[in-house]
Amino acid sequence: MMARKRLDVASALASVPMFRQLAPEQLAEIARGTRIVRGARGDLLFHKGDLPTGFWLIMFGQVKLALSTDRGAEKVLQLLGPGQSFGEAVMLLERAYLVHAECLADSLLLHVPKQAVFDAIDADPGFARKMLAGLSFRLHELVSDVEAYSMRSAAQRLVGYLLNLSDGQADNDGKISLPTSKHLVASRLNLTPETLSRILHTLADEELIRVEGRSVTICDVERLKAYS
Repeated sequence: MMARKRLDVASALASVPMFRQLAPEQLAEIARGTRIVRGARGDLLFHKGDLPTGFWLIMFGQVKLALSTDRGAEKVLQLLGPGQSFGEAVMLLERAYLVHAECLADSLLLHVPKQAVFDAIDADPGFARKMLAGLSFRLHELVSDVEAYSMRSAAQRLVGYLLNLSDGQADNDGKISLPTSKHLVASRLNLTPETLSRILHTLADEELIRVEGRSVTICDVERLKAYS
């Protein structure tokens, strides 16, 4: 899974918001210990219970963070793509991972060593603030998820998810693409696959959306926003 590829690691790190204000010599120091990791679809980057030695940045591809039960059931917590990072919190706490990370597509990642991060935090308070801002955003997302699961109906959760996708993805025809399979999207929204399919059919019957595989066309954004 782990293979070197020609890549300017320092330049790649410089493109990530939390690293942008670091001096070239600081970036070079972090880059020296950073590993380039290539993951094929289905590869596990780490298991629940593993001890973190750094955190991860996705250059391209897609990664799933999930929990598994003893019976083999799985709950998807996050679906992550290019430019996103993960693993910072457990790295800073120096505790074991509570989830596993799996590549959902061929992916290229950077693994940034924790000691290099700790050194950068000691040397640059601005870097620490950016890392804290990222962790705070994750906490906000987690609270929003808990609110959605407890306060919103299954249909409202799915409609909100589709509208969020459309904000950054829709083209002139209102088409969006689900980032992964409907089964994994259902798990991410705390729905059964059957419930997700039923709601999609209902929205299509009401001419709010059209569905073709993983492609969804939003026919009327305002009506969809008003849907409950």
